[in-house]
Amino acid sequence: MTSTAEILHRRGVEAANRGRYAEARRLLDTAARRTQDVDLLARIAGTSAYIMARTGDLSGAERRCRDALDAAGISGETRAVLYGQLGALAEQSGRLDDAQRLLSEAIRAVDADSVVVARMLVTRSLVNMSRRRLDLAGDDAVAAMTVYAHNGMRVEEAQIRHNLGYIALLRGDLVPALSEMMAARRALTDVSEVTTAICDVDRAQVLRDAGLTTDAERLLERAAVSFGRQRMPQARAEAEFELARSLLSHSAQRASRVAGGAARRFRRVGHDTWAARAEGLRMRALLSGGRTEYSGGDAPQPRRLPRADEIDAVVTQLQAAGFRTDATALRLTQQRSEVRRGRDDLPSVRLPSSAPLELQLLADEVRAARAQMRGRPAQARRHLRSGVDALSRWQQTSGSIDLQTSVMMHGSALIYAGMSSAVESGRAETVFEWSERARHLSQQVSPLRPPPDPAMAEELAELRLLRLEDSSGDWLSGSRAAAIRERARERQWSSTRADHVDERISLETLRRALPPDTAFIAYVFTGSVIVALVVRDDAVSLVPLHPWESIRTRLRGLRADLDMAATVRSGPIVDVIGQALEERLSHLSDALLAEPMAAAERDRIVLTVPGVLNGVPWAMLPAMRGRAFTIAASATRWVSSQAAGRSLPGRAGFAVGPRVPRGEEEVSGASLRWHDREVLRGAQATASAVTDLAAQVDVLHLAAHGRHAVDNPMFSGLELVDGTLFGYDIDLIPHLPDTVVLSACEVGRSSVRWGEEAVGMTRIWLHAGARSVIAAPVVVADDDACELLGAVHEGLAGGVPPSVALAEASRRTGIIAPFQVHGAGF
Repeated sequence: MTSTAEILHRRGVEAANRGRYAEARRLLDTAARRTQDVDLLARIAGTSAYIMARTGDLSGAERRCRDALDAAGISGETRAVLYGQLGALAEQSGRLDDAQRLLSEAIRAVDADSVVVARMLVTRSLVNMSRRRLDLAGDDAVAAMTVYAHNGMRVEEAQIRHNLGYIALLRGDLVPALSEMMAARRALTDVSEVTTAICDVDRAQVLRDAGLTTDAERLLERAAVSFGRQRMPQARAEAEFELARSLLSHSAQRASRVAGGAARRFRRVGHDTWAARAEGLRMRALLSGGRTEYSGGDAPQPRRLPRADEIDAVVTQLQAAGFRTDATALRLTQQRSEVRRGRDDLPSVRLPSSAPLELQLLADEVRAARAQMRGRPAQARRHLRSGVDALSRWQQTSGSIDLQTSVMMHGSALIYAGMSSAVESGRAETVFEWSERARHLSQQVSPLRPPPDPAMAEELAELRLLRLEDSSGDWLSGSRAAAIRERARERQWSSTRADHVDERISLETLRRALPPDTAFIAYVFTGSVIVALVVRDDAVSLVPLHPWESIRTRLRGLRADLDMAATVRSGPIVDVIGQALEERLSHLSDALLAEPMAAAERDRIVLTVPGVLNGVPWAMLPAMRGRAFTIAASATRWVSSQAAGRSLPGRAGFAVGPRVPRGEEEVSGASLRWHDREVLRGAQATASAVTDLAAQVDVLHLAAHGRHAVDNPMFSGLELVDGTLFGYDIDLIPHLPDTVVLSACEVGRSSVRWGEEAVGMTRIWLHAGARSVIAAPVVVADDDACELLGAVHEGLAGGVPPSVALAEASRRTGIIAPFQVHGAGF
């Protein structure tokens, strides 16, 4: 009977560790009924206490352990196990000092090579993670993993590998964090719903810190539902806490609501320290501008801001429990709120050099706000510059465009504050500095081309099939597609290394690099004001523009007008649509271009534009029609491309996708301009054939339907005969064409990330190494695309720069279309 009970206990432990709590309870109850062994009963009680804690009865779990300790006749090792369990309970409730003491005592009393001590080491590692003692946390995790590996416990070994990924996350090393978690998840995903949800919560934190909040919040919401279904209120509240942390970056109102709900859930299960963490987060959301919706009211009403004494109480509780990062974040948020309201009577918060980047940036924001309030704008900009430079150093570790653009989340507040201060200064040099900081921050790293990855190529081919089978916009949420999407992201993050970092140029360097016939116009948006900085080789002008609200009003209906004009090509309503569109374009041209172009007085124009102007069809604005211009990612990137020079193109490649009405005609006519050419038609135009062709030509022309994935820009693409050519496919091309022509509606569109970052197919091609991309941000009439882009190749084949070739083609054909050049257009 005893041996049977021991087997049942071991099986119960295994089920509990895998999150199968109902099964574990049945096994433990049966084991307890089948034995009179006091020692084994005590161990069963310890395991039962673990399950009680995970399912919300923390106080009952602690009583169960202490009752077992009071039993006579239990062994020293079992006693140590129970003290270790008490340490685990203390860790779950947030009593980190108690947890550290109990676990350390228990570990010393047990055989160092036993599985029992490995479990204690895992828990002590969690304690040290919470206390930001990451070296100690890593040592304990590695020691535990060694024991599990020696005993052939592959699931437990994978769980530790996942924890090592979490430690990397706490260090700010997002690439190894995601790699470790993804590798571990493959071994854990089928263990149980609970195990999968636990993995998803931690992986969501990596995505959140990378700025990919949409994906992070989807995982957290799903995990919270799973924990609720398994009746695990503590775990559910922790998932909601992490959800509120993510929401805080972009939706303070909802963050306050979610954090408040998590705090109430923590209190119901007696987890006061975790409740304080959630309450601190709720206060941060309110201090950041969160509002609460009241049922039955006419409109959302602002909730009372937390009083200073309420904040002090939560800060004191968090500090006493060892959550100093949470306490400091709340205090800094309080100071930022006070300064914004014109008060500055709180003592400064000193940060250790090891403080997380989030706190460093928040501290710089507070220091800058104080300096600005005291009438010291230059000092304020120095503090803001310090924060942006810290983010820049962190960003330089990866060449992935996905990671480069998304981590801008952390610096958006600093960037906008810096640009506002710069515009208020009225100094052209200062405005250029901050404009270029905003543009170049995610452009500074040039990627090293990743090695061939046949496995990723195969999975992308499978995704193409899944995309063809599911025409809905939600096709990426399917389980198989989601798994491949995650692996594609992890591979791109880890395989795309940084080749070199381009130092940001000065205004004087830009002036020296500008030819006499070229002007540079940088549009600078502060969040409420937009200005244009016009730079020539012999002059610099700072030009105020129309009020932003009037520009935004004109932009709101622009896309609809453009779509109508492109799709309705005959009938009596054509003239009405054309007149409405022309009126809107004229107003935008006056607002955005009239004064800057008067100051420019040059034939060729280089533009840099913020995300809010991302959808403007510049080539269609009256002031820009027929003019050679290019949209540069940053001044630094454009100057760098000029220094590299342009080689004359020798070979061109063309491909036409299915269902493009005049696609065959377009590529046939365009290809005749070239002596050395290759054309892929019909069944030849597969994704693999196109990527092979792209690596062998100087100019690549793709005529295909385009799709822009708003939430997943790397899955934007072009429809070929076997499915979509994705952004991730472009990263697999070993050598990029100098010029890419995308004759596809919408692939010139971009998703705006955190204000300044616009990511779409044009940006993906440029980041991968193409020098210029011709694309349209909106729908284009098939006739216009066919005739205009066919004519462009007359110039391209003759060695004319893309921007000049496009302008000349527009003048020759009389076609006014939204195609524009991105990158180094000339």
